Amino acid sequence: MREPGLATADSLDAVRALVQPGVTTLQLDAAAEQAIEARGGKPNFKLEPGYRHTICASVNDEVVHGIPGERVLEAGDILSVDSGAILGGWNGDAAFTVVLDDPERPDLVAKRRALSEVTEQSLWHGIAALAQASHLNEVGDAIEAYILSQGEYGILTDYVGHGIGRRMHEAPPVFNYSVRQRGPEVRPGLVVAIEPMVVSGSADTYVRDDGWTVATEDGSSAAHWEHSVAVHKGGIWVLTAHDGGAAGLAQFGITPVAPA
Repeated sequence: MREPGLATADSLDAVRALVQPGVTTLQLDAAAEQAIEARGGKPNFKLEPGYRHTICASVNDEVVHGIPGERVLEAGDILSVDSGAILGGWNGDAAFTVVLDDPERPDLVAKRRALSEVTEQSLWHGIAALAQASHLNEVGDAIEAYILSQGEYGILTDYVGHGIGRRMHEAPPVFNYSVRQRGPEVRPGLVVAIEPMVVSGSADTYVRDDGWTVATEDGSSAAHWEHSVAVHKGGIWVLTAHDGGAAGLAQFGITPVAPA
């Protein structure tokens, strides 16, 4: 699964390089598709019934599943981009959030960047927990504990992470919050997509009329970060990070190990 993971990472890198005011989300979609195809892969989001794009591009109060189109990015926007690739019959899935600079609204930018940072760090806390966990739901414990330690943020409960392999969405669910059950054992061969979705206000959401876009009911800002992570005999490896997760895990004293 390393190759589809790297194709997914390349697609997000291509989007990052293009993000600026004046760019449309459809332009971001085209860049992501080109990067995936350059590695010999195909966008797996297009395999979802009724979805015709490479990425999901969610802006401001949109949490996930935003459809790329003619929307033009503006200064101060907070943008979450989710992408995935299929290559050799295996899947990758990852997401990141970025806040566009706006000198006219520094306070808004600072708050949105703090939200993104908390969400990204909660992802790494979850990945670090997976590296040492006996059961999968320890990941959600770590994610929730970190987010709650950082301030008044809302954690989505209606949308969670998932297993990933021959299909993009597989069992088991990967919760971003504590649950009573311990979940399945963490054993070699487990591959999961961990993806905290965090908002600056209420966690209540609704689906827009397009049937896809999930937005906050109170209009608060949202952030989404995700990586696909493999557990193997030697340790863990972040499949959708070019360094296997080394930079993100260094703060926890964890060194990812490349699968043999």
